[in-house]
Amino acid sequence: MMTTLGLVALACGLIIGLGAIGACIGIALMGGKYLEASARQPELMNTLQTKMFLLAGLIDAAFLIGVGIAMLFVFAKPFGA
Repeated sequence: MMTTLGLVALACGLIIGLGAIGACIGIALMGGKYLEASARQPELMNTLQTKMFLLAGLIDAAFLIGVGIAMLFVFAKPFGA
């Protein structure tokens, strides 16, 4: 029983940690490409900015779904009594 709870805690830490790293890398790459594109074509800056913020929200949403699943494992204890 204690081993299962320890492994669930480890899995939740990995879900949150790797999800945060992935979201940070994704937003950083997207922001860099936005700056490159807006420097190359400044007249499209407003359109690109709208799309960038939309994609940033989707990237963060994927991370927050992972946090929600991790919190489900921590508090609901689906694998143990």
